[in-house]
Amino acid sequence: MADEHPSDFAVDSSRESAPPAHHQRSNSRRTIAIVAVVVVVLIVGGFFLWRYLGSYESTDDAQVDAHLYPVSARVSGYVTKVNVGDNQYVQQGTVLVEIDPKDSEVAVEAAKANLASAEATAQSLNISVPITTTNTASQLKFASSGVVSAGAAITAAEKQVSAAHAQLEAAQANDVKAQADLKRYKALVDKQEVAAQVYDQAVAAAKASAASVAAARDTEAAAEQAVQQARSELGQSEANQQSAETGPQQVSSTRARARAAIAEVQQKRAALDQAQLNLQYTKIVAPISGEVTKSVVVGMNVQAGQQLLTVVPLDDVWVTANFKETELRDMKVGQKSDIHIDSTGKTFHGHVDSIAGATGPLFSLLPPENATGNYVKIVQRIPVKIVLDPGENQDHQLRPGMNVVPDVYVR
Repeated sequence: MADEHPSDFAVDSSRESAPPAHHQRSNSRRTIAIVAVVVVVLIVGGFFLWRYLGSYESTDDAQVDAHLYPVSARVSGYVTKVNVGDNQYVQQGTVLVEIDPKDSEVAVEAAKANLASAEATAQSLNISVPITTTNTASQLKFASSGVVSAGAAITAAEKQVSAAHAQLEAAQANDVKAQADLKRYKALVDKQEVAAQVYDQAVAAAKASAASVAAARDTEAAAEQAVQQARSELGQSEANQQSAETGPQQVSSTRARARAAIAEVQQKRAALDQAQLNLQYTKIVAPISGEVTKSVVVGMNVQAGQQLLTVVPLDDVWVTANFKETELRDMKVGQKSDIHIDSTGKTFHGHVDSIAGATGPLFSLLPPENATGNYVKIVQRIPVKIVLDPGENQDHQLRPGMNVVPDVYVR
């Protein structure tokens, strides 16, 4: 033992404590395998994470939208009742505001009276049309008969004139003979060549012939007067006939007045309908179900067209999401979407309904003008309408104007 060198003993001890070489190789392989597994897991996880993150598009530039229904007065008047309060939910057709109906009721009664008067006038004119037609036909027939009768009377009177003139000529001829006989008998009586009795008879005959001439002249004058009278009657008959011939125009005029009366009846009926509508408009009803925001109180005098309330239909809301134009590459109508609401953290389900036809700035009052020398390309945003699936907003948690974050699954 004394011969053993201490250094040799140390070397032998170190050899006994060092691990074998095959153990070192096993540890290296195990380390490499672990690293490889970790790398594979990371690659696979990264791939699936990339696939997941690339399967949807998301934006925080999104709000809940809805159609706001302004409720206006359709007639002027004094507000007597307001039947709803702010933020109250109402059903469609609920009476919201009532305007004093007294003025409208008076207008309805006046319109009814005007209609009744117009109907009575129209009825009277409709009755007078057949009466006027019959009377006109009778008058025309009577006037034509009068013209014929007057013509016949003239012919008869002219014949009487001719006969009277012939009688006058005969009486004058007889008177000439009687006067000549009287002169001869006068001379003979003076010579006492004939008896006085004969002369007396000649005197009587002369007087009779003279009387006959006077009577014949009177008869002729009367006949001529009859002719004048007959001609006057003919003129009157012809005037009556001309007047009667205007009967069709009178009938047409009466019919026109009757049509005008019927048109007035229709006008008055339309006025009555309008008055009744105005009476109905004194009760302002909800055009749709939703929550009410009011700006009217009892005692206001409102004018036609003045907005009194606003109804927000919470059953018909949607999301307007402003996606970047680079995010719309794979987005299509009908794709599913999850909508995360900021106020409660709840997630709603819906789908893409439509994509706007232009970017948001183009719908603004003053669209941007890019025709400048210092143009900078800016990524634009296009509104996308996302509608909720049926039954998603039954509790009315989504309110117009809320901020939401929609995720649209494009793959």
